[in-house]
Amino acid sequence: VQLVESGGGLVQAGGSLRLSCAASGSTFSINVMGWYRQARGKQRELVATITSGGRTNYADSVKGRFTISRGNAKNTMYLQMNSLKPEDTAVYYCNARNWKGDDNWGQGTQVTVSS
Repeated sequence: VQLVESGGGLVQAGGSLRLSCAASGSTFSINVMGWYRQARGKQRELVATITSGGRTNYADSVKGRFTISRGNAKNTMYLQMNSLKPEDTAVYYCNARNWKGDDNWGQGTQVTVSS
């Protein structure tokens, strides 16, 4: 599975961004897709996940502000980010996990929130 993210950029605090992830290849094998982020000097952390059945899970730090969704074709995924804070600044990565538990990662997209 190949993953390509888009939609990152620079935004002021309180603003919004929408990230997209396009999956190609053996997309039929995908069980869970998710967004992770890694701030400079910190470990990569979970932002949100969505299962093939549509069940979602969010990190406490983004609940109520971010919304994860999948497109009708199920090979695209989105992250709507509202009320952005400077602490949301990070490289955001798209992840796809198959039924065996193998992970695939995108190249990442930078999100920068200025105060």
